[in-house]
Amino acid sequence: MSAAPPRSGTAERILLAAMDAFGTRGYEATSLDDLARSLGVRKQTILYWFPSKERLLEAVVDHVADEVTRRLERGLASAGEGFDRVEAMVRVMFRLAARHPAMLGFLREVTRLGPPASTRLLERLRPLVDRAAGYLEAEMDAGRMRRHDPRLLLLAAYSMVTGLATEVEVLRAFGEEPTLASLVRRRDELLALLRASLAPA
Repeated sequence: MSAAPPRSGTAERILLAAMDAFGTRGYEATSLDDLARSLGVRKQTILYWFPSKERLLEAVVDHVADEVTRRLERGLASAGEGFDRVEAMVRVMFRLAARHPAMLGFLREVTRLGPPASTRLLERLRPLVDRAAGYLEAEMDAGRMRRHDPRLLLLAAYSMVTGLATEVEVLRAFGEEPTLASLVRRRDELLALLRASLAPA
């Protein structure tokens, strides 16, 4: 069951601060005491809105899943057909990495944490994933895209986006600095790779 959306400015501040902390420092490395200090509130204030750290994590998962879905839906609404829709989704995710890196970092952190957080995230994103897989399947059936397993393709694209956009130390090991220009180049390289793999034979 989804956590109720925050009803106050204080709850919203706590939610966003938790997303930032979990997405940059990690879930285990962030205590409620640390979070309270960074917000200038008492720990009891956090517990009033979110009765435990686990409940706070659930609320952040729901918030991020809803926000990613909203942004992808908006990007797809103005996209064309065929590969344009794939490109629109990739561009939305890289734009998130540029403007809200903690949000993409949080997605990576939830994947690392595993169940129940990752299961909750998957359930929240499932309608979007189902529609995307259905679209790719229809394009492949029509011969406009090369045949692949649509769900594995989406998983690979998601993994590449989060890795290329958030794994700073790995990128540095490969000689990539986390600059905006580098991010744009990584996005364009990924789009070229996807385009080549999906082009009809």
